[in-house]
Amino acid sequence: MLEKALTGSKQYWAWLFFLGAVIFVGFLFFMWQFREGLGITGMSRDVTWGLYIAQFTFLVGVAASAVMVVLPYYLHNFKAFGKITILGEFLAIGSVVMCMTFIFVDMGQPFRILNVFVFPTPHSLMFWDTIALGGYLVLNVIISMVTLKAERSSVAPPKWIKPIIILSIPWAISIHTVTAFLYSGLAARPFWMTAILAPRFLASAFSAGPALLILFCLLLRRLTKFDAGKEPIQKLAMIVTYAMAVNVFFVLMELFTALYSDIPHHVLHFQYLFFGLGDSKVLVPWMWTSAILSVIALVLLINPGTRKNERILVFACVAVFIALWIEKGLGLVVTGFIPNPLGVVNEYWPTLPEVMIALGVYGIGLLIITVLYKIALSVRGEVSR
Repeated sequence: MLEKALTGSKQYWAWLFFLGAVIFVGFLFFMWQFREGLGITGMSRDVTWGLYIAQFTFLVGVAASAVMVVLPYYLHNFKAFGKITILGEFLAIGSVVMCMTFIFVDMGQPFRILNVFVFPTPHSLMFWDTIALGGYLVLNVIISMVTLKAERSSVAPPKWIKPIIILSIPWAISIHTVTAFLYSGLAARPFWMTAILAPRFLASAFSAGPALLILFCLLLRRLTKFDAGKEPIQKLAMIVTYAMAVNVFFVLMELFTALYSDIPHHVLHFQYLFFGLGDSKVLVPWMWTSAILSVIALVLLINPGTRKNERILVFACVAVFIALWIEKGLGLVVTGFIPNPLGVVNEYWPTLPEVMIALGVYGIGLLIITVLYKIALSVRGEVSR
């Protein structure tokens, strides 16, 4: 089926060429970082996780969100998701590859990541996070290729794939739960040390991922002959609505617990986020932007009239995605280091090399998703004839 990706319109090839250029530029900056070290980034002794790990954390949620179409379709026989299940699985594949690549570029000696497999340490959460991500990628590749091949042949998928599909559902939840444990298990970082972090991660994942899938479905409808239909898009919108409402509720719970208890080590992180500490205010406008977009998106999604209007739905989904990208990316990851355990504020902001490398990684993910979607839509076109 890979031959389906080798044919396409001029717009398709122009898009692939553009992504290739972005990836190439990102690779050049990565080679600079590889030669000079992480000193060319904005990270420091105090802030050791920056833009790269922030994107990893956010994209793990996007990858895990595939379960929101897999579970209703395969376990509850919700046929409306039949057209978009493969799109969700391919989105998960591209997202997991980006997650792994962001970890790779974050390491000063990236090839030492092989030590995780050569010298496994089961008591380490990093070991289990690697297993969870790698396993989830393998599961999605097997499921998507087997089901797509069966669809191309106009036959039912083989029975042996059903247990693998069922296994992928808790596995999807586990990849983001383990990621949350990486943070909440660090006792010296009170901003992350909360039992609600894993549920909060899952709520944000089930908001941002389906919101992105809605945008992809509407974009494909505009650019191709593929139409997911109104019912699955509206059902996904409902999922985004409930998940976003839960996510906002969890954030408010965190704020109440920190502010009402008035424990300085907890309050200072939130103060830095929304008001700054002294002259250190680099994240303040970003966090207020995230908060405002979250409220606007939630109002638009809760109201059935605006949610069913697809133009407004596009805006709401973009608002959800950007709001959670800010909150869960830079806001959550960076603020855990500011102030440090000694109360010192050392701000972080990504440098040009970091931004370009990150764009290169996103280019890789979008290239993979584009090619996989091209294959899926070509197969669908064959079957419908």
